[in-house]
Amino acid sequence: MPLNDALHTAMPESRHLHLPDEAATEALAASLAPLAAKGLRIHLHGDLGAGKTTFARALLRAVGVTGRIKSPTFTLVEPYKVSNLYCYHFDFYRFTDPREWLDAGFRDALRDDALVLIEWAERAGGALPAPDLDIALSYEGAGRGATLRAHTAKGQAWLNTISPDTMH
Repeated sequence: MPLNDALHTAMPESRHLHLPDEAATEALAASLAPLAAKGLRIHLHGDLGAGKTTFARALLRAVGVTGRIKSPTFTLVEPYKVSNLYCYHFDFYRFTDPREWLDAGFRDALRDDALVLIEWAERAGGALPAPDLDIALSYEGAGRGATLRAHTAKGQAWLNTISPDTMH
């Protein structure tokens, strides 16, 4: 088996975690902070109230954003800067046309060296560049479920470090 094939089979492509409470969602987000500090693109999916904004706020806090972290539901984007890291928290929930994100001029914010969080990325109709990680949050009993799928080496590197024990 060629080395690349062996490496690929050794790395999980996706992982599912049970998050029993909000603190577990926040712990999952915080576990991404070391990787996110070098730039990371994450697409967040899930029903209303599934924890997308909770996750985004916790990750932004963990990379050093201080002060109020607002939901970008009505502004579409909330930018932050921590030291040399640019952070962009998008929410495409209100989009009715996949071209709206392009018309809004957001392409420049999708830099490789920035932390980019996009809630409701599917409303861009597949026109966005692939994320490092797709995170789908769902209701799972009294808690939430998180299905994480890596699309890049950065995303895969993070998946390789995560364990269910991190969430408790």
